[in-house]
Amino acid sequence: MITFLSDIGVLLSDTGMWKNLIEFGILLFLAALGEVIAEKSGVLNLGVEGMMAVGAMTGYWAGIQTGSPWAAIIIAAVAVALFATLHGVVSVVLGADQVVSGLALTILGLGLAAFLGTDLVSQAPGAKFDDLSLGALSELPGVGPTLFSMDAMGWVALFFGALTWFVINRTRAGLNLRAVGESAATADAAGTPVVGTRLIAVAIGGAFAGLAGAYLTLKITPSWNESIVGGLGWIAVALVIFGAWRPGRVLIGALLFGGLIAVGPRFQTRRCNGDEITNCITTEINPILVSMLPYLLTILVLVVLSIRSRNRPSVAPAAIGQAYRREER
Repeated sequence: MITFLSDIGVLLSDTGMWKNLIEFGILLFLAALGEVIAEKSGVLNLGVEGMMAVGAMTGYWAGIQTGSPWAAIIIAAVAVALFATLHGVVSVVLGADQVVSGLALTILGLGLAAFLGTDLVSQAPGAKFDDLSLGALSELPGVGPTLFSMDAMGWVALFFGALTWFVINRTRAGLNLRAVGESAATADAAGTPVVGTRLIAVAIGGAFAGLAGAYLTLKITPSWNESIVGGLGWIAVALVIFGAWRPGRVLIGALLFGGLIAVGPRFQTRRCNGDEITNCITTEINPILVSMLPYLLTILVLVVLSIRSRNRPSVAPAAIGQAYRREER
């Protein structure tokens, strides 16, 4: 027990782990935020994994071509927004099943990214996001080297989170978005363009997934390979449910899951191999098991929320997953 508590202390004092927690939290938050916007309009998009893969590949390629992480991440966002419109056209305009269309988008995105990114595997990154220094704030004990030294995309993600909350809850555009997601027929009768609203929401959701994917290859893991996303998109989808479609709660969930992802490598790189090594982990826990924790927690969260929803009204948008055709009114 004492040894285990000592290992917990080692982890808590690991500045690198806290930085990784924030970085993975940012990534998951951006991807989940885009899914919140799409689902608020009534469109379920299970293509987040594939969209993130396209964003990761495009961002890495654009970084090599331009040498600018900002240009690269913008190019990735635009490219994935256009890619996401495939799902919008198929599921919103043509009224196809949203689950099938989203899964097809994931498969297509993973395959497309792997095919187009073949030559990028051996190439060095052309651009990366660097950590920022906020002067005295970055020197504060504990939070200084982590929160106040994170890269600019962290602050951009927080800004987008606040902006999304404000637009959804305090603007007419957000009211229209929520109305379409609750009852497309009622919103249509009130003059809200259902198809246009949903297409824009899906495209914005794709742009956020593109930002998340590009952030992965421009900051967290400055390299490219076809399996680099590794299920993070599915965690982002689960985070939307975990956060009850609220940006603030989604951020909390993103940091929680980001922490679980960040802990895993520590059981591999901080293992004690001798008495002369200090500040390392001695508890015998299989690192592969630790790496499974985010996905096990995802399943557990979904099960718990499903059980709780049996005895209380669902907070999910009422029209989510439902195709709408105007002539059916």
